[in-house]
Amino acid sequence: MIEFAAPWVLLLMPLPLFVYFLLPKIQGNTQSIEVPFFARASLANNELSHKAGRSPKPIKLVSLVLIWLCLLTAAAQPLRYGTAVPIPTEGRDLMLAMDISGSMSTADMQIENERFARILIVKHIIGEFLDERKGDRVGLILFGTNAYLQAPLTFDLATVKQFLDETTLRLAGERTAIGDAIGLAVKRLKDRPKSQRVLILLTDGENNAGNIEPKQAADLAAQAGIKIYTIGVGAESIEVSRGFFGGTQRVNPSSDLDETTLQYISEKTGGLYFRARNPQELQGIYATLDELEVIEQEKAIFRPVEHLYYLPLALAVVLLTVMFSFILIVNTRLSSLFTKTSDVKQSGVEP
Repeated sequence: MIEFAAPWVLLLMPLPLFVYFLLPKIQGNTQSIEVPFFARASLANNELSHKAGRSPKPIKLVSLVLIWLCLLTAAAQPLRYGTAVPIPTEGRDLMLAMDISGSMSTADMQIENERFARILIVKHIIGEFLDERKGDRVGLILFGTNAYLQAPLTFDLATVKQFLDETTLRLAGERTAIGDAIGLAVKRLKDRPKSQRVLILLTDGENNAGNIEPKQAADLAAQAGIKIYTIGVGAESIEVSRGFFGGTQRVNPSSDLDETTLQYISEKTGGLYFRARNPQELQGIYATLDELEVIEQEKAIFRPVEHLYYLPLALAVVLLTVMFSFILIVNTRLSSLFTKTSDVKQSGVEP
């Protein structure tokens, strides 16, 4: 649907008629010099119009009228409104903290008969989770020996997802600083609205680095009103080759996972602890989190607006160009005819 932002401008359409009919014509007996050139030019113009079969005056008049209408239409600012798009007016401030220590390279996430590294599965499933969080502001914290903010809270989930995909293991060190990751999240979330502060922390080990203990960090998070969901990732049993001795043996690749501390963190802050032993469980956990932390939406819509003033303005420029080109062509032909007439006159023969 097309509307005008300033429709009152269209009331100026008859202005040229008012000027033409209402304003007094210029009158006066000014003396002038009679120049034979103009008489001959008039004859040449009449001859050119006769040959063309039409007079240029109606064409100029129509062109001027169309140019005037186009300029008025552009000044009225035509707008085209797109389809109404519902938008969320309130979401969560959701911080993701992901372990990128060396142990996340352990290939114990099995899909069918093939095992994949933990980090690959985690990236894929968190990426799908981000696709569903439209309306949330999401940030990303990566931690190993140190914790650092990879992406601040933002509505630009595509960029957060890109940062997630580009993450490499051991970038923050080999060890695991869970407490520092929580402390950094508290610093980033404490000034946000209290009902929207959520941290999802994923790790496959125990806290063995950093300046703050996880339980102390959890206490600070509870005081700041931040809800923490913790996820322990890693299989409990896989078969590995015995090497030189041949055969296989079963081992627990998640023996370093400190579930007790993760449970304390979630309970202290009002969140939940989840255990992900395989990709299916991890995917189910993020689906559950998507339901627990529902994006609150109100009945608000956004209608994209496209400004169309440039279309009539461009048409006016084209018409003006065509009109002046036509005038130039006519004047050129008049000059040619006048030159011929002058040549004949100088030779003593009447044209």
